[in-house]
Amino acid sequence: MTKEPSALQLLIDDQPETGQSPWKVSIVAGMGSAVEYYDFAIYGLLASTLAKVFFPGLSPLEALLSTLAVFASAFVMRPLGGVFFGRLGDRRGRTVTLIATVVGIGIVSGIVGILPTHEQAGVLAPVMLVACRLAQGFFAGGEVSGAATYISECTPADKRGFFGAFNPAGVAIGLASAAAMAGTLSLLLTPEEMVEWGWRIPFLSCIPFIVLTLWARMKLEDSPKFKTLVESNHVVKAPVREVLRHYRKPLILATAIAFAQNSCAYLGIVYLNIHMTRTLGYEPGKVFWLMAACQLAAGLAMPSFGQLSDRIGRKHLMIIGYASYIVIIPTSMHLMGLASFALASVACMLAFVPFAITQAQGYTVYSELFPTRVRYTGIALSFNMGAILGGATTPYICTWLVSNTGLNLSPAFWVAFAATVSIIALSKIKDVARQELVN
Repeated sequence: MTKEPSALQLLIDDQPETGQSPWKVSIVAGMGSAVEYYDFAIYGLLASTLAKVFFPGLSPLEALLSTLAVFASAFVMRPLGGVFFGRLGDRRGRTVTLIATVVGIGIVSGIVGILPTHEQAGVLAPVMLVACRLAQGFFAGGEVSGAATYISECTPADKRGFFGAFNPAGVAIGLASAAAMAGTLSLLLTPEEMVEWGWRIPFLSCIPFIVLTLWARMKLEDSPKFKTLVESNHVVKAPVREVLRHYRKPLILATAIAFAQNSCAYLGIVYLNIHMTRTLGYEPGKVFWLMAACQLAAGLAMPSFGQLSDRIGRKHLMIIGYASYIVIIPTSMHLMGLASFALASVACMLAFVPFAITQAQGYTVYSELFPTRVRYTGIALSFNMGAILGGATTPYICTWLVSNTGLNLSPAFWVAFAATVSIIALSKIKDVARQELVN
């Protein structure tokens, strides 16, 4: 027997999606995600340099692992940020959180750019770096989940996948920008200049883009679905408790998918750079530009994959993407190890194909698993828990695996495990592409 929709559901569904252009909504929301992931990626790309700046007394491997551990520390705060901003977003509105997160990320990025080095401040320098990474993780915990929530609630149901892909496309463009910045600096500066002062430039250069994003976001209206909840007095007072009590299954499934999404993504975002430069010995400048090209190409392809998901559904397309990881990553890593940069470039491009497929749809899938009244909180909790389990650990685990096994292909086993987890979780969800979001 089909359950009749509630009066509130009918009221929400009858609302026009938004008076704002879905193009404007998607692009402006994705701008903040681009800035967030630029900041996150630039730290990983400069890991070898930052290891010398903040951990000069350790061996090269120990310094690198310490730097990656600091990289991972930002993820510890992401769930706390997700809880804070998710609650704020589900109670006070989507736009207020989108403004707060981008301001916080900008302030922290500027502080990192002026931190003292270990030579200048001793042990206080890495302590301050960790503090900044923790703060960055807190604000990042609400950014991409807020953008995903807002886009999904402001775009037509039959184009939700297409416009939803603008958010991960922004992520990919942020990653590409970070790689391009690292590549430019490697061409213009010597390794000594990078250690002395060049590492500060990428963090400080982020500030103008933060200001532009803030200006654009201040012109956005809140989503019509959230406005309707406010007008009907159906705003949830304790969204975290609501999610934990009544939406445990979608929370677990979304976390499992997010674990794989982050594990597979950070293999490409951070580890492949380390693998190609430190393990395989390719020239860092060339690798940076290769990563920029791969990530930009992936970002540009994402709206097409999002549009495809609107036509054929997201569930099976994502399963195909994660199954592709299991086959493509070991193949690509093998080709990278054949001492030909041209062949390695083709292999790297190949490795980013499943990245484009899965990233394009992941955020839209999360938004479809939770109702409007707790959507922000549900996405923030699940995605950030997945980010800890997958994103925080992957660069460290992959580096450790290669160092301790001597097998350059060993990271492929970690990716295969993560992809399998996601495939199992995806098999348990219902595909609701082209259907209205629940209230």
